[in-house]
Amino acid sequence: MERYKQEFIEFMVDSCVLKFGDFTLKSGRRSPFFMNAGGYVTGSQLRRLGEYYARAIHDNYGLDFDVLFGPAYKGIPLAVATTMALSELYGREIRYCSNRKEVKDHGDTGILLGSSLKDGDRVVIIEDVTTSGKSIEETFPILRAQADVEIRGLIVSLNRMEKGKTDKSALEEIREKYGFEANAIVSMAEVVEYLYNREYKGNIYINDELKAAIDAYYKQYGA
Repeated sequence: MERYKQEFIEFMVDSCVLKFGDFTLKSGRRSPFFMNAGGYVTGSQLRRLGEYYARAIHDNYGLDFDVLFGPAYKGIPLAVATTMALSELYGREIRYCSNRKEVKDHGDTGILLGSSLKDGDRVVIIEDVTTSGKSIEETFPILRAQADVEIRGLIVSLNRMEKGKTDKSALEEIREKYGFEANAIVSMAEVVEYLYNREYKGNIYINDELKAAIDAYYKQYGA
């Protein structure tokens, strides 16, 4: 596993973004782990988060694209932080773009924030996590309505690796339905591999008991 992935797993734990225990998700599923990207709240956290996304984008899609699109609302700071990181790490000036929930009819009008989109733009979409693919259902027509763009792919922070609307994961469903790649900085399998029975800052976050609970969860909901 690449070192930046290991660091990102530690970063999620340190930021209390990735938690372990007993959680009831919006879907009603009871999960032994929970991820909330809203836990990244400081400048240093957002700077580091942008760097991890930038490295994952570089590894999965290269740097030959024009726009990083972050769907409202959580995707907005992700797109801003990551375009800054792409500039600092790789010297690549990528434009950021996001949508509004409501169309603005005065001042900076329209449905988009940041850069406008133009025909031929190559776009990477950035999100925190995708469980059902609902946000892409909303985002895809917005992008297509603005210009004739090429969507290079989607990048999220964590691949939960569980069933979406079918027996396949949400990322696999997105690949099949929309025809572009969907990848994550890390997968839950990589998280388990790295943290299982590993002491980190005096704690073992995934011990035998929690590992058994995660295995049972994936036996029921795993893609």
